[in-house]
Amino acid sequence: MTPTLAHRLQYGALRTMVGAFGALPWHFAVAAGGTIACLGYAPLRVRRRVVERQIAAAFPGLNDGDIARLARASYGNLGRVAIETALLSRLGSEQVLALFEEVQGWDAVERARAHGKGIVFLTGHLGNWELAGAYVAARGVAFDAIARRMGNPLFDAYLARTRSRLGMRIVPDAEAVRRVPRTLRSGGAVAFLADQSGLNLASTFVPFFGRPAKTPRGPAVFALRFDAPVVFGVATHLPSGRFRMAIEAIEVTRTGDLDRDVDALLTGYSHALERHVRAAPEQYFWQHRRWKRQPDGTPAELRDPTR
Repeated sequence: MTPTLAHRLQYGALRTMVGAFGALPWHFAVAAGGTIACLGYAPLRVRRRVVERQIAAAFPGLNDGDIARLARASYGNLGRVAIETALLSRLGSEQVLALFEEVQGWDAVERARAHGKGIVFLTGHLGNWELAGAYVAARGVAFDAIARRMGNPLFDAYLARTRSRLGMRIVPDAEAVRRVPRTLRSGGAVAFLADQSGLNLASTFVPFFGRPAKTPRGPAVFALRFDAPVVFGVATHLPSGRFRMAIEAIEVTRTGDLDRDVDALLTGYSHALERHVRAAPEQYFWQHRRWKRQPDGTPAELRDPTR
């Protein structure tokens, strides 16, 4: 895509912001990003109804005050993630590793590597998903990150350069069918953000907080066809300002029924993600309508709560 004037102005504003926030100590810059983003909740009310209704559906026992508190905090988390991601361009591997206070389950990655059939990494929009990938790469596990292209080609290229420098090779989702098999056959790793599904992606429905959520089939199909182990990981913010990296293996069963095995694998992924969201609900990306698309015949009480 040829950049337009609007793209260039947006990109110029981004680089100016990175320069300004980059002049601050990391924790001050991140805190400022969180404070600014909370304006999206109030007074701007950007997708506020979507966020509050989804939190209420996921946690039906919460009162209105608790829902508002979690909703506001989710905007703050999104602002912190935005600044952290923008400032990744200034960090090296050692600096990325130093941001992590706790690491749980790294042995799951080592077992997957020893298998010798490549690795399928799965994560979701919880905590800081960009930093989760940067941590894995900083530990010496380079991987292909399957990602959608962004609307602004200049920003897309900027983020791709940052990811690549840290060890994350960007593969546009339109090229995944061609590139992923080659990577897995060579024993490499691929990573997917699997808690969003577009209109034209082959998908299935698995439960997320008890409601059917459309989930892309691709990661599970690749893992099953190439005998690749599946590893789930998330990086969540700690009160100290640093991060916890939590990693676990997702069970892969092979009954010979591909559709059944895909659903079982993705259900395991969804359960793992839900477990971690329950532990840090204010760090999930509730601004995205996770239950927007559902199968016909979904009972009224399990339908998209934002409608």
